[in-house]
Amino acid sequence: MRIVPLGESALVVEFGREISPELNDKAIALARQLNEKPFPGFREAVPCYASVGVYYDPLVCRQENESVFAGVCTEVEARIDQLSVSSSVASRLIEVPVDFSDASGPDLAEMCEILSITRDRFIETYCGREYRVYMLGFLPGFAYMGELDPAIAFPRLPTPRLRVPKDSVGIAGRQTGIYPAESPGGWRLIGRTALELFDADREEPSLFNPGDRVRFVAI
Repeated sequence: MRIVPLGESALVVEFGREISPELNDKAIALARQLNEKPFPGFREAVPCYASVGVYYDPLVCRQENESVFAGVCTEVEARIDQLSVSSSVASRLIEVPVDFSDASGPDLAEMCEILSITRDRFIETYCGREYRVYMLGFLPGFAYMGELDPAIAFPRLPTPRLRVPKDSVGIAGRQTGIYPAESPGGWRLIGRTALELFDADREEPSLFNPGDRVRFVAI
């Protein structure tokens, strides 16, 4: 583990460099603990794959005998020492209905041809496992999920699309995700869902949270 500065008002706690549920559990647990029990000057903690971004007000966190960064490190390290991963990371199972038709998944036919796999087999493989929400990013409510069966993993488009329709389900490498709003994007599109992934007026705006489990269901 290491802690590095991120400008003058944030730092990053790195638990590792690889994608793993165990490291992600630590990141989620630390972010949750900081958000629920903040230290003076704390603003927000955001979990990523294997790290946590911690944002703070340097004017409030200023110490007489040490730098702001050193003082915040002391606060964060104390929380890490007290961290209980098993009791901190809640897990929900969310089912996502997906239309895998050509109109909804314009890249699916070409992907199946290149992978030498039938469409039915691809969909069966894709829907045959649960995916973990590792983090949110890129767009409000966009969940980075993984990991795909290596048999259906596929690289991003060489040139991103200028317009990806809202609710499109995509694949990039062994990751999968759903576009919560229309935007540019380079992930391969395999289908669409009718679920509303992000609504700023909801009590919880994002449908997904880090640590959730997701299962896709063909419709």
